[in-house]
Amino acid sequence: MAAQRPRQEVSAWRPRIPGVVEVFHAHFTEYAYPMHVHEAWTLLIVDDGAVRYDLDRHEHGTPHDTVTLLPPHVPHNGSPATPHGFRKRVLYLDGTHLRDDLIGAAVDQPDLRDPVLRRRVGQLHTALTHAGDELEAESRLTFIGERLRSQLRPSAAADTPRPDPVLARRLRELLDERVVDGLTLDEAARLVHAHPAHLVRAFSTAYGIAPHQYLNSRRVDRARRLLLDGRSPGEVATATGFFDQSHLTRHFRKLVGVTPGRYAKNV
Repeated sequence: MAAQRPRQEVSAWRPRIPGVVEVFHAHFTEYAYPMHVHEAWTLLIVDDGAVRYDLDRHEHGTPHDTVTLLPPHVPHNGSPATPHGFRKRVLYLDGTHLRDDLIGAAVDQPDLRDPVLRRRVGQLHTALTHAGDELEAESRLTFIGERLRSQLRPSAAADTPRPDPVLARRLRELLDERVVDGLTLDEAARLVHAHPAHLVRAFSTAYGIAPHQYLNSRRVDRARRLLLDGRSPGEVATATGFFDQSHLTRHFRKLVGVTPGRYAKNV
């Protein structure tokens, strides 16, 4: 019986999200990385199996509930820690959210056991795989950066957020004006003169919904009206600010319970 060949499956892309240099998803069964360095921060989660690696001459591992943060310019390697290899999702981040003065702390504590952070990183990867969900991805990355900084430097953790209804209202007005065109989180932050993380938190605290959820809700409402007018789902997607028909379908089904096509037929 022939031996099973080592499996290597990879996908990589550069999203339109400030701060993200590359997204990399891979499944390796036997491949072992030699010692190497990256210019960017490496934010890693393992969905299946485990990885063992050396960083600064100390051995580490990546169980499922761990988020691994490898700092730039520090040599490390990596190899499967289980017979079946590992499946991982990686973000390479520039210094937008993590400065170089955190490198020492990351070397000392690269594996972070934080279920909330682990869940948020997974949600960010999901958003990054869907074109048109850039505002959601930016918002999630902002909170991930904030939580990573607080983990690496507890004294730098943000104070308990205070309600800021004026700021929340200003962002809502912006979103209402830009339902179809949309806007990035950085653009919104510049327009209202607020830090992106504070802006998202103020909006979520005031309205009980994240800015990207609010925007998608407005777009779906508009899509429903156009579908009732007899427009095709493809036309409606373009007219309501969705990236394409599949983008419309995903959010429409989430909020209405059926696809746009089925909704129109039932009408």
